[in-house]
Amino acid sequence: MHNKITSAAEAVAIVQTGDAICTSGFVGIGVPDALLVALERRFVDTGEPRDLTLLFAAGQGDGKERGLNALGHEGLLKRAIGGHWGLIPKVGRLALEGQIEAYNLPQGVISHMYRDVAAGKPGTVSRVGIGTFVDPRVEGGKINSRTKEDIVRVIEIDGQDWLFYRGFPLQVAFLRGTTADPNGNVTAEREALDLDNLAMAMAVKNSGGIVIVQVERIARAGSLHPRQAIIPGVLVDCVVVGEPETMRVKLGRELTRTVRPHIFESKAEA
Repeated sequence: MHNKITSAAEAVAIVQTGDAICTSGFVGIGVPDALLVALERRFVDTGEPRDLTLLFAAGQGDGKERGLNALGHEGLLKRAIGGHWGLIPKVGRLALEGQIEAYNLPQGVISHMYRDVAAGKPGTVSRVGIGTFVDPRVEGGKINSRTKEDIVRVIEIDGQDWLFYRGFPLQVAFLRGTTADPNGNVTAEREALDLDNLAMAMAVKNSGGIVIVQVERIARAGSLHPRQAIIPGVLVDCVVVGEPETMRVKLGRELTRTVRPHIFESKAEA
């Protein structure tokens, strides 16, 4: 569709049972809270979708309620693969209690995995993790006894051991930017970090999936400078304007900045 702006509820209705979903964010930066809360609300109200696979690199939450904690419901997730679990105690509880399959892989490896899935590669090859709990000769990154499948294996290249982290298709991406136009072009001028947004969008689109981006405000079509677009509209399927409380930017332990969505009217403002 030409105009990609929709509500959070309509956007998350795309997510289907069994989908693999990836989400952006680093602590309180760049987390698409409006989308996560909308998905949680849909699950609580309808019991759908179920058995999702969640892939995330950095920790996305506040150690209490925000971020990926919205997904900490039994039945919503089947498997979670993450690089930092310390800020998502509600999902962590599911893992520690054996209610979901759970892996802890290196954060940087997951960032590279997005690029490799986007490139159509079968996975990511790295020496990061050799000899640690991620090494399949130790624990393979598995968090609990329910987690059986080996997604990391040792391979030999020129007489040296490497770890192969198996990639997989991603059906949905929840991302966040600052400004979008009706065509789905997204900028990030008020975000603290660009994160893996572009790589994640490319990975999902190259898997035949759906990219949903939460933003603060909408600009007129043609008003955004093309060099400021961190995600081009061709990679974006849905744009959702987040409520102010879902667009907080964590600046420090106690300080946050809350932004207000509005419409840009001039090219200079954009």
